[in-house]
Amino acid sequence: MTTGTGTGSGAGTGWGTGPDTDVLVVGGGPVGLAAAIEARLAGLDVVLVEPRPGPVDKACGEGLMPGSVRALDRLGVHPEGHPLLGVRYLDPTRRVTHLFRGTAGRGVRRTALHGALAARAAELGVHRHEARVTDLEQTDGAVTAAGVRARWLLGCDGLHSTVRRLAGLEAPARGPRRYGIRRHFRLAPWADVVEVHWGPRAEAYVTPVGDGLVGVALLGPPRTDFATTLAGFPDLAARLAGAEPDGPVRGAGPLLQRTWARTRGRVRLVGDASGYVDALTGEGMRVGFAQAAAAVATLDDPPERYERAWAASTRDYRYLTSGLVTAATSPARRGIVPLATRAPAVFGAVVERLAR
Repeated sequence: MTTGTGTGSGAGTGWGTGPDTDVLVVGGGPVGLAAAIEARLAGLDVVLVEPRPGPVDKACGEGLMPGSVRALDRLGVHPEGHPLLGVRYLDPTRRVTHLFRGTAGRGVRRTALHGALAARAAELGVHRHEARVTDLEQTDGAVTAAGVRARWLLGCDGLHSTVRRLAGLEAPARGPRRYGIRRHFRLAPWADVVEVHWGPRAEAYVTPVGDGLVGVALLGPPRTDFATTLAGFPDLAARLAGAEPDGPVRGAGPLLQRTWARTRGRVRLVGDASGYVDALTGEGMRVGFAQAAAAVATLDDPPERYERAWAASTRDYRYLTSGLVTAATSPARRGIVPLATRAPAVFGAVVERLAR
């Protein structure tokens, strides 16, 4: 991916003094890169704005659900990782496992996913502009940010989206404030599933991301400390005892983000920037990739088309995840794993719905 002055190949489109490019993508994480790839596959000129060079790491569960793997395959992106055959819920005395009925998921380290997407974007001719968006200006025919003038802007800049704020689309987030922290450990995976360990106040998500590497993400209330919280999962702590950490602890949050809408003028919000509930159900990437495809497909349509597509692509995630977070932050929390073990068919149906 080339670094330039912020001007794409739009000069060859015949606009003269018009926009520099068709699509300006703000945010160079996986969803931003997927949106850039979608736009190039649709024949559009693309400039991607991201201030950080190289792979962008962040705290996340790193488990790609089967739907995410299929979406990446369609984009021509095939990151290396570890097969994920299903999802397992555990508490100190119970466990329930659902194996995916169709294709497998994949545990992929965040930096490996980013690298594979960035390589594909470069192959397709996405122009990279290393800059930070601090202002945004719109006219009837163009939108300008970071010195780049484009026909459309896709805000893919994550939980704390600057584009969302500058476009006036940020809404107050009322609800439980939950945070995520993650660390990798060098040891062989002991299961080919995502394990979700339920504790009194937090969950631990264990994802194999390579033959000798496991990611552990902890989700819980503010001031969730990695070592202290991990000690609250004795079985998991025992498995990790003596394992060498691979990299620092990374954190993210608060996870809950709200928007008034996903469109304003020539701006479209995509991925976490468009609103986020929680990482509890693990399909944020699947939803983000679906939004990227919908945003590009509806660029020249009335904004209501993207709003409807966004709502359709996120419906299951919003309702199922919101319900589970409500239970997880209430006295009903202690009954989640017992209920799943007593009704494995229901548990499996929910997993399949979210993983598709």
